[in-house]
Amino acid sequence: MTGAARTRGRTGRRPGASDTRSRVLLAARTTFGDRGFEAATIRGIALRAGVDPALVHHYFGSKQQLFVAAMEFPFDPALMVSRLLVGPREELGDRFVRFILELWDTPAVRSLLLGGVRSASTDPVAAGMLRQLLAEGPFLALARAIDRPDAALRATLAGSQLIGLAIARYVVAVEPLASVSTETLVRALGPTVQRYLAGDLTDAEKVTGSTQASAAPT
Repeated sequence: MTGAARTRGRTGRRPGASDTRSRVLLAARTTFGDRGFEAATIRGIALRAGVDPALVHHYFGSKQQLFVAAMEFPFDPALMVSRLLVGPREELGDRFVRFILELWDTPAVRSLLLGGVRSASTDPVAAGMLRQLLAEGPFLALARAIDRPDAALRATLAGSQLIGLAIARYVVAVEPLASVSTETLVRALGPTVQRYLAGDLTDAEKVTGSTQASAAPT
């Protein structure tokens, strides 16, 4: 083979460290999404990524460290809040529900979110990440931006509503919820999320307060 022929035989460049790391992260998101944390294995993730398992350990250490790296959310909460606040305040709940459903309907993002939700029931780190998402993540940022009282309560109410929807629609695939259109869900759930974020929670606070009082020891 001549030098020219050898040169023609080399197409593209050899994958570098960043390419390998990206492949492993993509394989990890898909595997955690399909199987959850407990059932996923480093060997299975390496096989899906087309690399040696030792290389996965080299880049990420343990399976738990790989999970944390793979579950990094693909959006900036500040940008998300800015986007959702554009438009009539009374339609905020509709916009939020639509935004969350669009995230879940994006294949790459769905794998990531499924991995987090499925793993939260078996792994304490995954549970902590989901808890942080509900209590301190974009839900809270949005609730604070609206400048209404009880932002933390509003954030967890809205977040639990949408996480429950996601589990029923994408994880358990309950029909007809699993196949109904996005717009149908926006119309059905938007007003509920709107009340959680910006409406009057006085009645809910009274119920909570009376329940806590009745449960207190006498």
